[in-house]
Amino acid sequence: MTLLSLQDLDLSIHSFGILKGVTFDIAEGEIVAVTGESGSGKSMTALAAMQLLPLGAYTKGRIMLGETDLTRLSERDLCKIRGNDIGMVFQEPMTALNPVKTIGEQVAETILIHKSTSKAEAMADAARTLTRVGLPQDRFPLSRFPHELSGGQRQRVVIAMAIALRPRLLIADEPTTALDVTTQAQILDLLKTLVREDGMGLMMITHDLAVVADMADRIIVMRNGEIVEQGATQSLLANMRHPYTRMLFAASSHQVRLPPSPADRPLLQVTNVSRDYRTPRKTLFGKPGKFRAVKNVSFSLGHGERLGLVGESGCGKSTLTRALLGLEQVQEGTIMLGGEPVYAGNKPNLAVRRRMQVVFQDPYGSFNPRHRVARQITEPYYLLDTPPTGAARQKAVDEALIAVGLTPADAHKYIHEFSGGQRQRIAIARALIIRPDLIVFDEAVSALDVSVRAQILDLLVELCNAYSLSYLFISHDLSVVRTITDRVLVMKSGEIVEQGATEQVFSNPQHPYTKSLIDAAPVLPEIKGVHP
Repeated sequence: MTLLSLQDLDLSIHSFGILKGVTFDIAEGEIVAVTGESGSGKSMTALAAMQLLPLGAYTKGRIMLGETDLTRLSERDLCKIRGNDIGMVFQEPMTALNPVKTIGEQVAETILIHKSTSKAEAMADAARTLTRVGLPQDRFPLSRFPHELSGGQRQRVVIAMAIALRPRLLIADEPTTALDVTTQAQILDLLKTLVREDGMGLMMITHDLAVVADMADRIIVMRNGEIVEQGATQSLLANMRHPYTRMLFAASSHQVRLPPSPADRPLLQVTNVSRDYRTPRKTLFGKPGKFRAVKNVSFSLGHGERLGLVGESGCGKSTLTRALLGLEQVQEGTIMLGGEPVYAGNKPNLAVRRRMQVVFQDPYGSFNPRHRVARQITEPYYLLDTPPTGAARQKAVDEALIAVGLTPADAHKYIHEFSGGQRQRIAIARALIIRPDLIVFDEAVSALDVSVRAQILDLLVELCNAYSLSYLFISHDLSVVRTITDRVLVMKSGEIVEQGATEQVFSNPQHPYTKSLIDAAPVLPEIKGVHP
């Protein structure tokens, strides 16, 4: 039985066309994946189904939920349907949750809005729903706040809010993009279980085609606001008709070939490093506790070597990275870059700090939107005693932009004028401009769609050929780490549990934790005629 039917849906915001003739159905108990690049119209299709549209939006066509045309309902009637008949799981759980309300209050809020019930009964229902999504009350009481949970646990709370009233349709917009592989696998298993037990339909918005291939009953491929191809998953994978679909799947399994790494002498040496944090007192006059986030970590990185760092959220990757960059002092051990300590006494060694740069996960959030690109990428010059000026400065800006595939004219634009992939290129240009000895890539491609990710990986190979880059590549995407690094470190609970040549570790993992990470990662099936 058809649950949701979009029929010749057009969507415009003011005079700009967003969606064009979108037509598809979702049946009860069916998982339909909507995929495509950023800007393809995936999220706007989901928002249109919820009728959560911005001012100036105008739709043509029909959006049928059962026998009800949602486009003809008033906002009051739509509010009765949202949360009750249609639930939505958003991409970033921390922004979807209210930081000053407990998780119990937030799940109960949905129940109280739609049902005539007491707060006590709503909280009891909330407890049952949270238990159902894997947050039992003995370990995760209703009094917890969002900041006290991990990313995967917060996403479970968002799912609990969406399914509290057992809606007929659940829309999940990139629900696992920011999660590590084991947490992603748990969330996907949870969603499949909910569909199976409740018989609800699931619209899954994602650019991760490995997830799509493993989970969806049907796939809808969108480009520029239009559906270019759709069909049953196995049938579509076996017989892709549109070149765009074939390009997406080829980009998803994109492989690069790094130039040989000289690694003839060590650049970064980490020896027996431990990092502690104070924990609150348990009694009024008791001593503060201590939590060891990084435990006796040792490794080295050579000149021209590309090193990967993988592990689940909370394993200590970020803590270790801050210590490497001289942003936090360690309690035990030493960190040396080029034979000099990153921390000298109780202060960061600025002479060493100048030789390291970072490329962050969110390229938009790491820039000041009020400054032009030329100023953005020359920010590292503030680290130098005698930064270049005048023509020399302009030449350095032009060379940095050209090196990352942009043009000197882009220096005069603002960051909002670029796509996500172009912003990440600008972030890499900023890291390159002072020719650092070491670059740290912190989840630098996880927020990008598959085709843009492939372009950034190709760019890194070009830069390795041109500049003999040395970098630490931190990511939860194991397929990317496998193709873009020479060696890999596997981190668990603050310790390095396995390290070695990347291909050797992936092909023949020795530690059970490494095996669990690799087994949890979704794998794109081999598709005839599609080459990475």
